[in-house]
Amino acid sequence: RARSKQLKPEEYSSGTFTISNLGMFGVDAFKPILPPGTAAIMSVGASKPTVVAGDDGSMKVEKQMTVGLAADHRIVYGAHAAEFLRDLKEIIENPVQLLV
Repeated sequence: RARSKQLKPEEYSSGTFTISNLGMFGVDAFKPILPPGTAAIMSVGASKPTVVAGDDGSMKVEKQMTVGLAADHRIVYGAHAAEFLRDLKEIIENPVQLLV
């Protein structure tokens, strides 16, 4: 039904996980508000050049972005949400692992 565009609004107005991307509008970071009926919502901010310390102590510029997560703890265990963000960070920083 979804492929034929036959869904009714009540069939797609909520979900288990939502992504809110204001980064495409240049917003660096924001706190997402959890919609009713949703287990979690992730906020994605814009990537921007940031000065960071290298492994050898040198200074370098890398692109960084801010990601946030709000979760309904009646549905999502907080430690699992933290593990999700940790794993997402690892994948974003090392995308080649998706090919393995």
